[in-house]
Amino acid sequence: MIKKVKTSELFTCDTSYLTELFARAEYPWEILPKIKAHIKMLIDGGLDGFEEVSEGIWVGRDTRIHPSATIIPPAIIGHGTEIRVGAFLRGYVITGENCVIGNSSELKNCVLLNRVQVPHYNYVGDSVLGNYAHMGAGAICSNLKSDGRAVVIHGEEDYETGLRKIGAILGDHADVGCGCVLNPGTVVGKNTSVYPLNALRGVFPEGCIVKSMESIVKRI
Repeated sequence: MIKKVKTSELFTCDTSYLTELFARAEYPWEILPKIKAHIKMLIDGGLDGFEEVSEGIWVGRDTRIHPSATIIPPAIIGHGTEIRVGAFLRGYVITGENCVIGNSSELKNCVLLNRVQVPHYNYVGDSVLGNYAHMGAGAICSNLKSDGRAVVIHGEEDYETGLRKIGAILGDHADVGCGCVLNPGTVVGKNTSVYPLNALRGVFPEGCIVKSMESIVKRI
């Protein structure tokens, strides 16, 4: 099973304000240090159909934000997205359309494409989540190694990222079970599901079921 890691292999990006960001990144972790500048460019240029609800916070049509949620600018929240009770967006967050950011979930320096769900007690830092990606309750993207060194992506080869902080990369339609820990630099391929309570590291092929680090089967 081939472990795909290129941006074009993991995502289909048709969100107009994100296409350029994705097109210019051969590998998805290259997106992370560019989020800050990309948000500034979008805000400076104006976002059609968005409203600036507070300085540096731009919200699309039909978006629902619970009064108890905290959003630190800058942030761009796509059309139809729901931000629930106690969610904490800690700056440099961009979402696509119809996402769910749930109760007590925390996000920082990350990009979510369309219809992503992080609905219950999730942490998503320095990560890229593809269309329809879903994280079960309590699943987290660990983004810093215990030794503080730069993250290496372990796939068909080792990819030296030069970045100290990388969480997880979830391809389109990836589904991560409850209570999982995605260690720094974990990549989950398109249409791959992960059983609950796993601690994962490395790159996982598309179209699979990950029962454990030692048991990965092709989806029938």
